[in-house]
Amino acid sequence: MDRSEPQQGQISAEVVAGVATVVIGNPEKRNAMTAAMWRALPEVLERLAHDVEVRALVLTGARSTFCAGADISSLRERATVAGEDPQSLAVRAEEALAAFPKPTLAAVRGYCVGGGCQLAAACDLRFAEEGASFGVTPAKLGIVYPASSTRRLVSLVGPAAAKYLLFSGELIGTDRALRTGLVDEVLPEGELGKRVAEFTRVLTSRSQLTQAAAKEFASGRTDRDAYWAEQARGSGDTAEGVAAFLERRTPRFTWTV
Repeated sequence: MDRSEPQQGQISAEVVAGVATVVIGNPEKRNAMTAAMWRALPEVLERLAHDVEVRALVLTGARSTFCAGADISSLRERATVAGEDPQSLAVRAEEALAAFPKPTLAAVRGYCVGGGCQLAAACDLRFAEEGASFGVTPAKLGIVYPASSTRRLVSLVGPAAAKYLLFSGELIGTDRALRTGLVDEVLPEGELGKRVAEFTRVLTSRSQLTQAAAKEFASGRTDRDAYWAEQARGSGDTAEGVAAFLERRTPRFTWTV
């Protein structure tokens, strides 16, 4: 996993071996998201979604932290575009991440708080380094957490754990985050990058057809069964997968999003 650092207050992206690594870069403020960064993230994701070389995406933060949330100073600023406010910008970025058509993985070090936790929850999977801290903190600011974000959090960790996080605004460690389902794997210090690189290599070797259909079904959409059945019949991925298994070789899947 690439850990190159973008310039201050930027979202950067790099594609290597089929994996897009998107880096939240505002390290002087623990990678807090400014309004400009919230606006930039959906644009970056849109570009990567249409890049046929991209088969998986990793979201991470510069230096030793993931994202400490929204830049609080931006909450006092009026949006420069009509109808935009920090919360709506955050929801737009979250929804763009949740809708990304290929597997997404948040690689978390340090703080993953507020809007940062919102982004991590929008990813398909979350791997964290020991010592990371997670929190959903609108109750500390008197902010109503968006309904869509609340539903996503409840779906991920269950009602009781979601209420604990939302009602208290308290931070939790990796042990509790793993126990509640907020994270999928916890790695010792120094091992996160290696594990993310290893796992994304697995993802890029698998059928995009299977992944795309499963991602859509898991999100609750069930009105395109016929579409996916047609895609499966015409893709050749099933025949290739069976042949590769019988021939004891790596399959060469061709269906792409």
